[in-house]
Amino acid sequence: MPFLKGRLRALLAAPLVLLPLLIQPAVAQAAPATEADMGLYTRIGAINVCIARTAGIEFDKAVAIAGETIAQVIQGQHGGVIQQVGTKPLTIDELRKGSINSAVLGAVQICPKEVPADVTKKVNDLIKARGAGAAGGAKAPAAAPATN
Repeated sequence: MPFLKGRLRALLAAPLVLLPLLIQPAVAQAAPATEADMGLYTRIGAINVCIARTAGIEFDKAVAIAGETIAQVIQGQHGGVIQQVGTKPLTIDELRKGSINSAVLGAVQICPKEVPADVTKKVNDLIKARGAGAAGGAKAPAAAPATN
């Protein structure tokens, strides 16, 4: 009889083990991040930099955390694909670099007093240089990979 109880318990437990596999939602093909998505993510990242800086967090840490957050959202929600950049999924490292750039650009716009002066100068110089090369001014890409 104990043998039967063990078998019965195993048979009853089997569906419970398989249940999570059955109730998982089907994986849908992620849509690329649109320009509107990237604008939203950049703004959220920039606001997080501003809040962190106001709380006394050093700039590099604040930007790294905001950039990582943006990169993880793009990776998770859009499979690493950004419409403005192309159809190829970006690596997490490419996403991090571009997201950090976006967080910095956004912070310069939203809370310039919380951004170190040398960083603000570099950003403004970059924007001026890009503006000189494009008719009607240039718009910085939301999270294109940084080039080193």
